[in-house]
Amino acid sequence: MLLRVILALVVVLWVNPAWANQTWRVTKPEWTAEDERGYSDFIQKIGESGCETPDDCINSNANPYRGTDGRGINFNADCADLVYMLRAYYAWKNGLPFTFVNGVSPRGGGDVRFSTKGNRAGGRSHITGGESGRTVINWVRDAVSSATYRIGPDMDENPLTDLYPVKIQPGSIRPGTAIYDVNGHVALVYKVGEDGRVYYMDAHPDFTLTRSVFGAQFGRDLPAMGAGFKNFRPIRLEKGRITIAKNNQIADYSIEQFYGNVNSNPRDDWRNGKFSYNGLEVGFYEYVRIAMAGGKVSFNPLAELKATMKTLCNDLYDRQRFVEMAIEAGVDRKPHPERLPVNIYGTDSMEWEVYSTPSRDARIKTAFRAFRDDMERLIGMWMKRDERMSYDGLNLKEDLQKAYAYAADVCTVVYTNSAGRRVSLRYQDVVDRLFRLSFDPYDCIERRWGASSPEELASCHNTSGKNRWYEAQQRLRNQIDRTYDARMDFTAKDLEARAPGSGADNPPDVDVKRTIDNMGYRTPITTMQPPGY
Repeated sequence: MLLRVILALVVVLWVNPAWANQTWRVTKPEWTAEDERGYSDFIQKIGESGCETPDDCINSNANPYRGTDGRGINFNADCADLVYMLRAYYAWKNGLPFTFVNGVSPRGGGDVRFSTKGNRAGGRSHITGGESGRTVINWVRDAVSSATYRIGPDMDENPLTDLYPVKIQPGSIRPGTAIYDVNGHVALVYKVGEDGRVYYMDAHPDFTLTRSVFGAQFGRDLPAMGAGFKNFRPIRLEKGRITIAKNNQIADYSIEQFYGNVNSNPRDDWRNGKFSYNGLEVGFYEYVRIAMAGGKVSFNPLAELKATMKTLCNDLYDRQRFVEMAIEAGVDRKPHPERLPVNIYGTDSMEWEVYSTPSRDARIKTAFRAFRDDMERLIGMWMKRDERMSYDGLNLKEDLQKAYAYAADVCTVVYTNSAGRRVSLRYQDVVDRLFRLSFDPYDCIERRWGASSPEELASCHNTSGKNRWYEAQQRLRNQIDRTYDARMDFTAKDLEARAPGSGADNPPDVDVKRTIDNMGYRTPITTMQPPGY
């Protein structure tokens, strides 16, 4: 009997050798430091490859395990799924144990995705060997959502969370670290530059993948909501059971990103938390940059301007892809619903979730505002002769103007209008109309790109009703803070009446060019004393 079973297995493997690759065989009891380094290398290769969807990434040459999945694997993932699915995939391919929270509940009630007091872990699934790797990947995709990350740093109870908040330092934040935005978005670090910049990739509901640099677009709020950088907890398989490290058993567990690193105390108001590096008090996002560079950060305004404008330009290119998807799907030709979704930033409405861009646009606007604020700060540092400034030119204002003009000139967004003609928008064009960009997928593409002139709007096929909606939504476009817990199922009439929660009257200042043009000149230092002194 045993001989027949063995012969049958040999036949199956000979007929379909890929069958053998589907079983998750655990050959190691825990993730070692070497395994973690291997995982970081895996994530960095994926991130740097330029692949445009998670599915393309896993089935591309960037994946060293490509070809071991038999007929290939479906790896469609959104932002929350991506972090877990890549971790599970690597564990499967390297004989490692895996575990994941398969449900959460809100602390205090409400939608688990946007709960105001955060969540707590519910059930848990353990992968100890013998499962189908493909099946586990699907389990993970079905079980995980952005709510899985919305757990505060103080939660150290059973069942434990999968992720813990890390200390802001090199080696702790690394390729494979998750970043949770309190507004319900998740990203995955794929590279950390020598200058402290943290590069991330993030997936979206339409299963596309984009890349950018960490900054103020990642919102912070009450610590219970769990925003920030997180790593997977150490786990160990013993006698068929997985044990999970608690907070006090993890060397780089830290609450500093919630309460600051100066006299941080969980009982204090998080808003009063202060960040300091080598005695210099800085803001949170600047602290991340300095800490990740090991304190070896010198600020060159020209280099900062060029790098940030390149990142923002890439963000605009990514937005271009999303807008085109809505046009290709014909959503702009459909009648506008009588009401907006219950919440424009978080909805289960298929067309709105996939084809609208309110969250994406808010993140872009936040990044533009942060760029303007950062440039103002750098100019102020130069005026005060801050020793961290590395600029050694003769005329900072003139050099910044030239650098801005060049970077703006090489960044051009091109869209095809409703009449089939190409329309080019330069970088400064987009800045000037940033708060006119429509996030509404039912608008014509001209409105999606903020057209206001009769010439550019001549090809727009919006009805008078849709134009009314566009005008009524201006206050929502002025708002860059995403309010996921607010009811927003407004009618056009509600918006026109300035209903509570329907936006802001005026947009923030995002014009870096004007900030540079209005900067003063620094008085030169003279070492010679005037005659008769």
